[in-house]
Amino acid sequence: MPPVRVAAVAAALIAAGCTPAPSQQVTEAPKAPATPSVTAPVSKAPVTVAKAPVTVAKAPAAAPPPAAPTPAPPSPPPLDLKSLESRLKDTSAIGVLTKLSLKNQVDDLITRFRTFHDGKRPPTLAELRPAYELLLMKVLSLLQDHDTALAKDINASREAIWGVLADRAKLSKYA
Repeated sequence: MPPVRVAAVAAALIAAGCTPAPSQQVTEAPKAPATPSVTAPVSKAPVTVAKAPVTVAKAPAAAPPPAAPTPAPPSPPPLDLKSLESRLKDTSAIGVLTKLSLKNQVDDLITRFRTFHDGKRPPTLAELRPAYELLLMKVLSLLQDHDTALAKDINASREAIWGVLADRAKLSKYA
């Protein structure tokens, strides 16, 4: 490389911060011994270059700031057993004979809970839970297509109803 080019390259590298400061002397690298080059015959055929599709990477859009959490709408208060009983009586989604059958099943389950609260075993609370869930699912399946509001209220009150049945003092108020 001629000395002018070396100086220009050195100045560019110094400006880019890639080489030592200009006070140090930049020297030209020693040239490698010449080796005979092998040349291949040049073809006169036209060369075609396939162009690769160019894709431009876009910078990700700045994410909007997280919105403040909106308070959940207040859930309706859980149904108590009296209001549940009256709403089930009033619904037209269940036929009269089915209502009578459900009433008998509810009465049997409540009798089993009272037996549990009287200290007689079986049943245990763990044995009563599947029977309670099964009866609740039966009621929900009867209501789901024709009285969705009542079905949603019963489903939302599931744990509250269980709490009444599992607590002796609360169940005794239901008498």
